[in-house]
Amino acid sequence: MAFPRQWFAVPLGAAALAALCASAPVGAQDAWPARPIQMVVASSAGSGTDALARLLAQRLSVSLKQPVVVDNRPGGSGVVGTSFVVKAPPDGYTLLYTTASNMVIAPAVLKTIPYDPKKSLVPIAETAEGGVVLLVSNDLPVHSLPELVRFVKANPDKYGYATWSTGSSGQLTMEWLKKQTGMQTDHVPYRTSNQLLTDLASGVVKIGWTDPGAPIPFLRSGKIRAIAITGNARAPQLPEVKTMGEQGYKFDAVGWFGVFAPAGTNPAILKRLGDEINKVQKAPDLAATMKTMNFGPPPVTTPEQFREMVGRDLQLWSKIAADARIQID
Repeated sequence: MAFPRQWFAVPLGAAALAALCASAPVGAQDAWPARPIQMVVASSAGSGTDALARLLAQRLSVSLKQPVVVDNRPGGSGVVGTSFVVKAPPDGYTLLYTTASNMVIAPAVLKTIPYDPKKSLVPIAETAEGGVVLLVSNDLPVHSLPELVRFVKANPDKYGYATWSTGSSGQLTMEWLKKQTGMQTDHVPYRTSNQLLTDLASGVVKIGWTDPGAPIPFLRSGKIRAIAITGNARAPQLPEVKTMGEQGYKFDAVGWFGVFAPAGTNPAILKRLGDEINKVQKAPDLAATMKTMNFGPPPVTTPEQFREMVGRDLQLWSKIAADARIQID
C-alpha cells in the first residue's frame, strides 16, 4: 500500500515536533483531529515496539488525515515515556504506544513509580500480542514443560534459568512456575535477549525465556529448543510449540502492545481512535508483518475489554512479584 509522502510518521526532535503542531490550526474538539498527533513510544528507535508503532502510525495518518508522528522516549522501564504522556493535555493529540512490560509489569516490580497505572491513563486499543517463550539448550534432555519440571526437580539448584532482565515477564513467569511445582532454580539476568540466546546456544546457560520474535534464527539453527509459550494461543512462527496451559500449567498472561491516552480525554475522541485503530489493524499487510515478527492479532476488540485485561494483568503480575519478593529501586 502506498502512502502520501506527507503522511508518513517520521522521527522528529522536540523542537521540530512543537513547530509542526503549532503551525496547524487548533479546532474544536468535535473537529478532532485538526492538527498532527504525537505518538510517544516508551522504547528506543529500532526496537520491536517501535516497529509496530510506526506501522500503526503510518496507517492512522492516512485514516485520520493528519500526520501521526512517532516520538521515541525510552528509559526507566517505560517510565520516561509514560510520564510524558501522563502530564500531557488530555486533548487527543498526545498518545502512548507501549507494552505490557511497561504498563503492568514495571509497576509490579518497581519500588516507586510517578503515576498511577490504573488512573493516569486510559486504555484505547490493543494492537498485538504474543507470549514469552521457554527455551532450552539442545544438549538438555527435555522436550516438554513437564519433562523440564521433572528434570530440574531431580537436579535442584544445579541449573539456573536466564531472562533478558531482572523483573522481566520471563523471570516472573518462572517464579510463578517454581511456586506451582517446587522447582529450585536461580535467576540469571542478562542485558539483552541476543546475549542470552548466544549463551543458550553455546550451552553456557541451559534454560531461558525470551520474547517470541528473538529466538527464531537460533531455533532454525537447531542449537536451542522451544518447549513452551505463555498465553492461550501458539505463536504464528512456532505452531508446534504448545502453550503452558496445554501442558498442564495454565498461564494466561501474555506480552501485549497497545495505545493509551491521558486520563480525562474526551470519550468521543477515545471512541474514534479505538474504531480507527481496530479498522487499520485488519489490513492484510499489517497482519502479515506482525506474523513475521511472531506476534498474533489481538483478541481484545473494545476499550472496555482492553481496560479489563490491563487491570487483571496488573493484579496478576503484582501478586507474583510480591510472592517472589521481586522489587527494583
